[in-house]
Amino acid sequence: MKHSSYRNQRGFTLIEIMVVVVILGILAGIVVPRLLDRPEEARRTKAAVQLKSIEEALSLYKLDNGIFPSTEQGLAALVSKPEVGVIPTRYRDGGYMKKVPMDPWNNNYVYLSPGVHGDFDLLSYGADGEPGGEGKNADITSWDLE
Repeated sequence: MKHSSYRNQRGFTLIEIMVVVVILGILAGIVVPRLLDRPEEARRTKAAVQLKSIEEALSLYKLDNGIFPSTEQGLAALVSKPEVGVIPTRYRDGGYMKKVPMDPWNNNYVYLSPGVHGDFDLLSYGADGEPGGEGKNADITSWDLE
């Protein structure tokens, strides 16, 4: 009786295996690019969060000193009291940030004061580190944040 049950069992044919492999290939072609795009989206979100954090520190600096740091003083003025340009008289002990972060692509944020789009312009050049660009290379700017 055992012997006859083995004859009734069927294995997969080569065609069935090939169909499964093709279906898996199609699914991988659709899913993998979407998963690979996520790290870039996360970097762009991190840059936006860091820009907001720097903006808040700049607002505190202005609240204490009446002005924003100049372009020459840069974002370093948030970490230690500037020694060039207009020296703030009511600089907070310990500064306004422990350190100015690099953007997620390991580049410095760009800071201009006075800015073209407001009191100051703050931006990251994105993945390519160059002004302009589209998609993952697009700039992330403080004036475009929500």
